[in-house]
Amino acid sequence: MSSAAGTDTATEPEEAGEPAGKTGTFSALKVRNYRLFATGAVISNTGTWMSRIAQDWLVLSITGSSFAVGITTALQFLPMLLFGLYGGVIADRYPKRQILLVTQAALGILGLTLAGLTLGGIVQVWQVYTIAFLLGMVTVVDNPTRQTFVVEMVGPKVMRNAVSLNAANFQAARLVGPAVAGVLITAVGSGWAFLINGVSFIAPLAGLLLMRTAELHKIERAPRGGKGQLREGLRYVAGKPELIWPIVLVGFVGTFGFNFPIWLSAFANKVFDSGAGTYGLLNTLMAAGSLLGALLAARRTRTRLRMLVAAAMLFGVLEALASIAPAYWLFAVLLVPIGVFGLTFNTTANATVQLATEPVMRGRVMSLYMMVFVGGTPIGGPVMGWVTDTYGARIGFLSGGLIAAAAAAGVGLVLARAGGLRIRVNLRRERGPLVAFVPRDGSPEALDEAEAEERAVEETPGAPGDDTSAGHRGDDTSAEPRGEDTSAGPRGDDTGRSKTLAPAR
Repeated sequence: MSSAAGTDTATEPEEAGEPAGKTGTFSALKVRNYRLFATGAVISNTGTWMSRIAQDWLVLSITGSSFAVGITTALQFLPMLLFGLYGGVIADRYPKRQILLVTQAALGILGLTLAGLTLGGIVQVWQVYTIAFLLGMVTVVDNPTRQTFVVEMVGPKVMRNAVSLNAANFQAARLVGPAVAGVLITAVGSGWAFLINGVSFIAPLAGLLLMRTAELHKIERAPRGGKGQLREGLRYVAGKPELIWPIVLVGFVGTFGFNFPIWLSAFANKVFDSGAGTYGLLNTLMAAGSLLGALLAARRTRTRLRMLVAAAMLFGVLEALASIAPAYWLFAVLLVPIGVFGLTFNTTANATVQLATEPVMRGRVMSLYMMVFVGGTPIGGPVMGWVTDTYGARIGFLSGGLIAAAAAAGVGLVLARAGGLRIRVNLRRERGPLVAFVPRDGSPEALDEAEAEERAVEETPGAPGDDTSAGHRGDDTSAEPRGEDTSAGPRGDDTGRSKTLAPAR
């Protein structure tokens, strides 16, 4: 980002013979190990979304407070804020498949525990708080491990596609989970949703056990017992502007813009005077948009920082517009593009950070990324919950959107100034993008020079963001929110995750 081309260059170079900008939508699914991973993930992610909807509604029904929902969400993400960087050290140091076998089993046991308490009729809000915190503790290790494990299955060449497919996987489950949860809560109560969630972890455990370990790409692991690895990771990020500013933007948007459990439950309960079924439907509509955004992202082979900034800006503006929507149908319709741009932001940020990071450092860098993204929730969740309780759901949603949009504008201007750029708006329908960063000079010679520099960066092996040097060591990472994945709750997925309910599986 220090050069003129830096703000607008691709973070992932084109492969020889590939058409620029696009690839097969489902390329990563050609790999057997990844197919097993994705199959188990879609089953467990469906259970995760059922549990998350049931959890939010359970807390709201016990307490009647949006602030209490915010506290639950905050406790779930607090461990990531406190210990997230140590999870990255563990992910860089130990075999990732073995780590995931332990963490996924632990998440399943916690899900079954909450089911037992609820079905037994003895659940209290402090018990939900405790289980949410324990889920967050497991996620500290599970999240960066899953983020960095995908490339071991698919290799670096299709890592960008795998990141997007992980997000699509998580959002596809989100289409089904909330709707089913809404029906179950209304018909038989929250306990059955928690039970299905706990049982669903059998699927990813089976997928991990059935993998052919000989087909996993070799990776370089950090030495066990090495001192200073955490500080080394922080120094590494501090020295790379192409990592710092995307992570800063992720922090603002994640902390204040992704508090959907608070806002959607408040809109369903207090603005539209509806029940759990409406809450589930609102989540499903947003998931439809997120799934569309993930599938569109899966076709891209390059990510640009201008796309990251633009997606964050549009995401915030659409949230602000939805907050003042006068009718239920208009509010519901706006959730679809909010999902599209929220997911586009998540996957672009995730891929940008991973592809700009050396393989041996990815676990630590991604743990910092996730710590900033979901670790801000212990701050943003209670704050947005208090605003929502005090001033109403519309003001709460509006404030989150405005903060996200302002952060995008600020980071965009900082990147432009750091690179000696200005914003050019093309209103004369000339060839080129509508909005672009160009040298401050603005002369044709300067523009030609910038375009030539950008092409040189994209075509030169070893250019920033070029991951070919990793060969098949496979220590790339990938996100999925299960959600996130970003995104990406009980399971921490993330990438693609709407932080609606957690670090996605």
